[in-house]
Amino acid sequence: MTAVQKLAGLVLLVLVLMAGTAVATWEVQDWRLGKQLAEQLSEQGAAHQKDLDAITGEAWRQQQAEQDKRLATEHQLATQDQQHTKELSDAQRNQARLRDQLATADVRLSVLVEDSASGCNVPTAPGAVGVVYAARRAQLDPAHAQRIIAITDDGDNAVIALRACQAYVRAVAP
Repeated sequence: MTAVQKLAGLVLLVLVLMAGTAVATWEVQDWRLGKQLAEQLSEQGAAHQKDLDAITGEAWRQQQAEQDKRLATEHQLATQDQQHTKELSDAQRNQARLRDQLATADVRLSVLVEDSASGCNVPTAPGAVGVVYAARRAQLDPAHAQRIIAITDDGDNAVIALRACQAYVRAVAP
């Protein structure tokens, strides 16, 4: 082997060693970069999971608040419904009692009559509730009295139903 061949072999050996070192360095760098990338992805995944947990928790709290609000409204509506049902029942019982009293003549409906000869007119201003003495009164026919009571029954029922509807709208509307 000549010196040139030995030198060429030595150069070749140095090149192979340099190439091996470069490949090993490349592999180490690739491994480090992969490890860093994996750590970054792991950190991002943990941060993302933390954000998702926070969003889920907030959504659950909002849902629970809405459900509590709905249950409170339902309870309020049920209470109001019971109140209006009792009010309607009481009004119907009073109306039935009044109809029975009219039918048995225990109670009679009458109206004030204007007496132009005596100068005693129907008072224009509302006064105290009670019997008006010295005023002439005319008794209504029982059939007419029954119709008047039926009309007031319908009016009372309508007023009670209107109040119930208004209470419902106030409870449901924001």
